Amino acid sequence: MDDNAPRQSGAAAFKMKHRKLRVNELLKRELSIIVTREITFEGALVTINQVDVTPDLKNAHVYVSVLGPGSGLAVIAQLEEHRVQLQTELARHVVLKYTPHLIFHLDDSIERGARVFEILQEIETPASKKE
Repeated sequence: MDDNAPRQSGAAAFKMKHRKLRVNELLKRELSIIVTREITFEGALVTINQVDVTPDLKNAHVYVSVLGPGSGLAVIAQLEEHRVQLQTELARHVVLKYTPHLIFHLDDSIERGARVFEILQEIETPASKKE
């Protein structure tokens, strides 16, 4: 690394991080609206939990949770089928130099959290019966 190369100051790095966070939230909000309006999921409630753009803003990882009897993999496949349409609509609503390439991931954090809550309840119930 060249010692004479300019470095980002702490304020500039914070500003870029802050911008990325704002872009993440903006994409999450707009994608949620577009998905709700454009795609119908049979028997499943689909929620976009998080969007994480890469530092160059060319890719966006979209984390989706699925509640209900619908298969998460089927929902991800349906989103992948509509990816180009979603990116086109996103480009109309959000002005960025590049429209990010959407990469969908199944987010099971809600299910994991519910399972942890169930385990805690099971632990708490026997303890209260002993008293």
